[in-house]
Amino acid sequence: MFLRHVSSGDVVEVMDIEALFDPFRNEFKGRFHAGEELPEPSTFRKSDIIFLSGERLPRCWVDPHYKERKI
Repeated sequence: MFLRHVSSGDVVEVMDIEALFDPFRNEFKGRFHAGEELPEPSTFRKSDIIFLSGERLPRCWVDPHYKERKI
């Protein structure tokens, strides 16, 4: 899965999809996907990531209490 890093605009390849989907975890492992050589995996904060389309991550991925709150 590929997402976008907000501040740099670079594409991030998700290496730990389970951490991305887990609302109790604020970070996941991934790596930037820019340039010719792939860098070592890094830790990314979910708050710094959006979909390639520009949409935010779903609340059920980032808020462990998403069922309790009504907006």
